[in-house]
Amino acid sequence: MHADDTPPSRRLDRREALFAVGSVIGVTAWPFAFARAQAPACVVRPQQTEGPYFVNTRLERSDIRTDPATGVAEAGVPLRIAFNVSRLGAQGCHPLPDAQVELWQCNAQGVYSGVRDRYADARGRAFLRGFQHTDRTGNASFVTIYPGWYPGRAVHLHFAIRSRATAARSDVFTSQLYFDDRLSDEIYTQAPYAERGVRPVRNADDGIYRRGGPQLTLGVKPDGKLLAARFDIALQG
Repeated sequence: MHADDTPPSRRLDRREALFAVGSVIGVTAWPFAFARAQAPACVVRPQQTEGPYFVNTRLERSDIRTDPATGVAEAGVPLRIAFNVSRLGAQGCHPLPDAQVELWQCNAQGVYSGVRDRYADARGRAFLRGFQHTDRTGNASFVTIYPGWYPGRAVHLHFAIRSRATAARSDVFTSQLYFDDRLSDEIYTQAPYAERGVRPVRNADDGIYRRGGPQLTLGVKPDGKLLAARFDIALQG
């Protein structure tokens, strides 16, 4: 087992950040973007609550931006998240193929599809939800958008990993992913996020984040017309 000893974010120079990310969000000034050194491939991460917004849509897809009911993609800064899933056991750490990785999150306005709450009714819709199976190297990649915010929580998205069922058990690992506050601050000055106003909760103010959030914070960097992040995780047992 390795500790999450990823070094803190570095600041890219202004020219590099503008060139790589400015065209993605249509801005003329992007003062910084974030990248972290790649973490070890075999990293045990903390579990966190599933939350109230999970919906079993049975949507197997890599691009989760589109609502199948309307064919319309959610607006926002495109984000690719590559999961690298391993199994850590007595014989060491090995890639975990055929694990089901599921992702769900709110849109730029803070709305989750498939549910009704006090803020919105999005029942019958399924934007920003989906799952994939890892390949033989333990990898699965999604294209989504940078999530918005809603009252009471820091910026986050949810994921679950279900290893292939056996006669003995079927493992489910559920947790959340977070983002650097400075990156969120900058993205939220742009459309379609800006109309939401100033978010009230930062990472340090979120009780769920404080229970392992630093080990679940994505290192985001520009990658062509996308922002991109790689997340290494090892399941124990």
